[in-house]
Amino acid sequence: MALPESDSELEDGDVAPDFELPGVDGETYTLDSFDEDALLVVFTCNHCPYAQAKFDLLNDIATEDDVAVVGINANDAEEYPEDSVEKMQAFVEEGRVAYDAYLRDETAEVARAYGAVCTPDPFLFRREDGEYRLAYHGRLDDALGPDEEATEFYIRQAIDTVRAGEDVDLDPGPSRGCGIKWP
Repeated sequence: MALPESDSELEDGDVAPDFELPGVDGETYTLDSFDEDALLVVFTCNHCPYAQAKFDLLNDIATEDDVAVVGINANDAEEYPEDSVEKMQAFVEEGRVAYDAYLRDETAEVARAYGAVCTPDPFLFRREDGEYRLAYHGRLDDALGPDEEATEFYIRQAIDTVRAGEDVDLDPGPSRGCGIKWP
């Protein structure tokens, strides 16, 4: 079965589409909620084994200076109750998810605006002149399945390159994971 197409596809240097989404902490977040040099927006969820396999990596990145990790869950929570706001809150309370913000995209409009197609689907932005511009979109690491151990971490390489003020020159291929369960 083919995955539904997203409404857009971001290219390197494109400005991050703005959003206004509720977080599991009860706060509402926009791009202006973050002021780090690098912003990693990851479309993810609770139930996908590919997404679960990357929780630790993303939690570790979220503890680093100058990088904010924002998880956005756009899956249909009626069809996939594990992806409900209540379950998202439980994952945060249990410490399974420790991102800077874990947001709910109930209509999946934000996922479509970013061109996200799977979970996890990471978009790394660099802050330039007060705006976040796309620096990297692709795989987090070289593990092709949720049970495989990664040996190369593309997202860490991309973050280091952004911190150094250089252009990211990585192309490990598209993100891998479960298709977004469009509402």
